[in-house]
Amino acid sequence: MHSSTLTSEQSTNSADFPRQFARTRRFSLGVPRHFTVSPDGRRVLFVRTGSGTDPVGRLWQYEDGTERLLADPALLVGAGSGAVPEEERLRRERARERSVGVVSYATDEAARLVAFALSGALWAVRTDGGTPFSVPAAGPVVDPRPSPDGRYIAYVSRRCFHVVDLTGADRQLARAEDPETSYGLAEYAAAESMQRSRGYWWAPDSRHVLVARVDTSPVERRYLSDPADPAKPPQAIRYPAAGTANAEVTLELLSLEGERVEVEWDRKAYEYVVAAGWDAHGPIVTVQSRDQRTMRTLGVDPETGATEVLHERTDPAWVEIITGTPARTASGALVLPEDEGDTRYLTVGGQRVTPDGLQLCAVLGVEGERVLFAASDDPLETHVWCHEPGHDLRRLSREPGRYTGAARGGTVVLAGLTPRGNEVGVVRGDGGAGDGPYQALTSLAEEPSVTPRPVHLTLGERKLRGVLYLPSWHEEGTGKLPVLLDPYGGPSMQVVGRARGWFTCVSQWFAEQGFAVLTVDGRGTPNRGPAWDKTIHCDQLGPALEDQVDALRAAAAQCGDLDLARVAIRGWSFGGFLAAAAVLYHPAIFHAAVAGAPPTDMRMYDTHWKERFLGHPDEQPENYERTSLISHGHLLSRPLLLVHGLADDNVAVAHTLRFSAELLTAGKPHSVLPLPGATHLPADDAVNAQLLHFQRDFLMSALEGGADKN
Repeated sequence: MHSSTLTSEQSTNSADFPRQFARTRRFSLGVPRHFTVSPDGRRVLFVRTGSGTDPVGRLWQYEDGTERLLADPALLVGAGSGAVPEEERLRRERARERSVGVVSYATDEAARLVAFALSGALWAVRTDGGTPFSVPAAGPVVDPRPSPDGRYIAYVSRRCFHVVDLTGADRQLARAEDPETSYGLAEYAAAESMQRSRGYWWAPDSRHVLVARVDTSPVERRYLSDPADPAKPPQAIRYPAAGTANAEVTLELLSLEGERVEVEWDRKAYEYVVAAGWDAHGPIVTVQSRDQRTMRTLGVDPETGATEVLHERTDPAWVEIITGTPARTASGALVLPEDEGDTRYLTVGGQRVTPDGLQLCAVLGVEGERVLFAASDDPLETHVWCHEPGHDLRRLSREPGRYTGAARGGTVVLAGLTPRGNEVGVVRGDGGAGDGPYQALTSLAEEPSVTPRPVHLTLGERKLRGVLYLPSWHEEGTGKLPVLLDPYGGPSMQVVGRARGWFTCVSQWFAEQGFAVLTVDGRGTPNRGPAWDKTIHCDQLGPALEDQVDALRAAAAQCGDLDLARVAIRGWSFGGFLAAAAVLYHPAIFHAAVAGAPPTDMRMYDTHWKERFLGHPDEQPENYERTSLISHGHLLSRPLLLVHGLADDNVAVAHTLRFSAELLTAGKPHSVLPLPGATHLPADDAVNAQLLHFQRDFLMSALEGGADKN
């Protein structure tokens, strides 16, 4: 399958790539991230590891063109000596965090005091000089956050909510009543499926806190064991599978003096707490109905806990959650999304402020009446925009890519995944218009040893966005190449764009092995508007798989070197589900597949995510039957490799084991690769490096040995 024209340098780079991909944690190490801009715009805080292969995060400050190290775990006496609390480990798993050390932090309103946790110990540092100092805490610390005035630090320890001053005087404001309750933490469904990772919010007066209480006792219990270590006891987890009970989430207003007021709303009708916050206008909460067709923004009376409906959104399919909303401007105008037809608009005070075709992706921040947001008017790019009354709508990011950002005090931080990789720059002194002097923050990330060579395609009648990667050594017309589809294909993630990410590098590496690699974003993937999103309502499989088939045929019509007699498909998570479905339902088109962590039985996936697309399984069981692979294993007639981490608490390994058992009973040969100790995102560098080789070898063997067989 390899060409003799492959140069020695290309061969060496290609051979090194899997190890580089693993040791750089998908090229995420050494990249600046988690930005906070001070109110005057002079300082920018961020986290960055020590190099492109060093996983230890450090806290940095950029000021007057200079980067200064604020906190290095290696230099702090006693830091890292304890174990990471279980609650923190779960927070990192939900966030797919790949580093250690300082992985997150929080500041006071002035960005003068920074708090962070290291192995359960509470640390703080002042940004105007001095060294980091430890703050005594009542126990292992999770999610520490300073009060706006910088006098206190709130944190969670052993599921209890605490506030401590900088001398170590500690107050336990809420005590967990039993092992099933917690205060100040996000429940599983919120962190995994609602984009809410927090469980408490300070009031501007620094004397009150809005805190979530979570009771997981109604939630179905699962057990994670390690078959590679039979002496190790199993771990019990609470997992809200589709159609089963969710955690009971309530909110309380706590004062530093010990007063407690419960927030009141119809929790039976609106059981999901999607977002919360506390600004100058008071506490604000967003709740959602179980069927996700109604979402309400509630204003909260801080004295009584009574609520009033400030805004309501409805949708016959589901109401999409947009990160950063709701928010309020200084005048109290609500900042919200609004869906109509093919456009998701940004509204401020009930008025649309974005034009048709500009798709709102996230609200990044509000300062005064100015709103910073991410939006896309081209499915291949996402940019940072600014709305301010009296000014034209402004796009702040200029070059192609996918951008996010932060802004304050006339300074804008633009963090982009560009055709050159991750790039972060600070623009200051222009009133926030994005036209001032640009200063790049240093990235220590390694340069990939494989250079993607994307050929962008618009495919078929639905104008599907796709990218074709061909071997660098291949000359057009010199021979047919086997085809590898490399999609994700599901909600929340795009893999096609004018940007160099880890996924584009992996696709190019497979191309260098001798494949023509095609990646396609089909219906249901982000940034093509609400109508595009909702085409997968009640059927997450049919449209997604149809788009991969149509795109393959359209790409072959444009590129004559694609060999449709040898077609494989690989993917992870939703992409793994799509890969397995492809060889089940279209064996005449797809001749081999690798399915990593595939959710094969939709009833076993979580409530909020799966019921969003398929409804409640007791009310619409046909949607789950149509979309699940379970009970359809008898259709398999092509080589299939199933890969799954045995410690996966998101897509349980039961998905793969049950499907494999069904295939065996039906007499359908297949392969299973279990990964002991691996979660949904395998962390072992050696495993991650070898996984690429293993998939390549399986697919090559499958295509060479039986692509023409039925």
